[in-house]
Amino acid sequence: MIQQPVQRLAIVLGALLVGACAPSSDVSDGGSSGRGFPVKMLLGSALGEFCDQAATQFNQTQPKLSNGEAFHLACEAQGSGDVVNTLVTQAAQFQSGALPAEAPEFPTLVSVDGEIYHSQLIYQIEQLFPGQNYIPAITDAPLLASSPMVFMTSEDLAPGLQKTDDLFKALVTATTHRDLDAASSPQTINYVHTAPTRSNSGLQTLVSQFASVSGKAPQDLSAADVTANQAQIQKIQQKITRYGVSTSSLSEAMVQNGLFWASIGSVYESSVIAANSNQQANQSKYVAVYPKATFTSSMRGILPTAPWVSAEEKEAATQVLEYLQSTEAQKLATNLGLRPGTPGVPLGPKFTAQYGVNPQAKYDSLRPPQPQVVEAMLKVWATEAKKSSLVVVVIDSSGSMSGNKLPAVQSTLQTYLKSLGPKDRIALIDFDSQIQAPVLVDGTPEGRDRGIEFISGLQADGGTRLYDATLTARDWLQQNLRPDAINAILVLTDGADSGSSTSLSQLEQELGKSGFASDQRIALFTIGYGREGEFNADILEKIASLNGGYYKKGDPATIQRLMADLQLEF
Repeated sequence: MIQQPVQRLAIVLGALLVGACAPSSDVSDGGSSGRGFPVKMLLGSALGEFCDQAATQFNQTQPKLSNGEAFHLACEAQGSGDVVNTLVTQAAQFQSGALPAEAPEFPTLVSVDGEIYHSQLIYQIEQLFPGQNYIPAITDAPLLASSPMVFMTSEDLAPGLQKTDDLFKALVTATTHRDLDAASSPQTINYVHTAPTRSNSGLQTLVSQFASVSGKAPQDLSAADVTANQAQIQKIQQKITRYGVSTSSLSEAMVQNGLFWASIGSVYESSVIAANSNQQANQSKYVAVYPKATFTSSMRGILPTAPWVSAEEKEAATQVLEYLQSTEAQKLATNLGLRPGTPGVPLGPKFTAQYGVNPQAKYDSLRPPQPQVVEAMLKVWATEAKKSSLVVVVIDSSGSMSGNKLPAVQSTLQTYLKSLGPKDRIALIDFDSQIQAPVLVDGTPEGRDRGIEFISGLQADGGTRLYDATLTARDWLQQNLRPDAINAILVLTDGADSGSSTSLSQLEQELGKSGFASDQRIALFTIGYGREGEFNADILEKIASLNGGYYKKGDPATIQRLMADLQLEF
């Protein structure tokens, strides 16, 4: 791993970046047959679909180098924070001799979803290789697309937000939409944004919040300004429903769960277009509210001039970048709701009020802060400002968890405990034919010891009282609710229910009383663990959807990353 002072951010936030060095991601070669060598492009999630579509078209041209050697474009989408952490970690391994320059793990091209993470990448690589300028300056990297940060809200609530001069500053004290505008609904403000350690939109949002409450432009902020204003940021963060892992999944959850779940979201303009493109019957129309000053989210093609990029790869990557800036490829971006990076390319047909956006939106484009100031912001967010949580983790230890299943879960839970923030609390409930009393764990050494002792004692045996255990967790959380925290239940099971005294219909009825339409606002997440067919995925998905959560499938190979993603959300 990278040592001080090279990556202070990774050390400070190591708990929040669990698994980021080897994240699961969406890798695509654009439908090619893999002709020639791959030009791997590691990029932020906002450009993922654009890259996939462009790769399909580009690879069909059967590209070649000047010497006739064939190559193809392969896209790998991650969160922008993961992109930076992955490349910096690989670069450190190269420096130490652990990873050769020709290793296939290295990407040839890189892109992040905004200039703050671009600046972080330059800064952190420069710490490893002073004076080498391996990462091009922002202005030297070709612009591929952009999408301004906006506030996403329902059509009914949008006028009140549009009248608010500085929404972030107003969120410090406002609790309802009527507090923002007297003509608005008394709807409670429920706010969401992505985790800034993982997602570019979350980081840009956090920087914007600090700039707003301090009254300074981001580039003028200092570490002292961050410390002086952390209490106000904490008040904004108290409005948070959940921290998303990606901008697209967060905006989709807003649409699915409605205003009681989230009435305002900090997302990309393209997210609003996507929400209205897939509008269902009885679904609210969403509107993009443009701040007076916001981040443009410039997404650029970064070609490192580094030893791990060969001359052949550089030649191929140059062709790729030229194609991504071509009119043909840029039309793909605009059709996806992204603004073109090439001058003269018209906006796509969805840049209209019908899709909730203003094609002629005017705003001042914010510039990145100094990298050291960004580090200070992220440290304050992780240790002080981030909304705390109380999560009940319900663990199936029935006989079917024997073999390699339980050890993988135990290892993952141990990592989870080590990643607990100073204000986070979890309750661990073990169930099989019996449901054990919860074991309370926090981020203190004593709390972690209790958790490790619990994890070490898990044994695979007995039946699967899934419904009873889920209801037990809900009842316990109702009695121990933390009003100023994110309260959630995470159920991990590898089998169908057996032996419960609670029926599925009774469980559904009970869970409906504690969801986001209630004052308790308890979220519920489910993980089906193991092979499909051993558990009922439809039931697990239905249970989670009742309380504003979601279902995921896991196995010994993916469970650690899946749990790390979930932990970021609360």
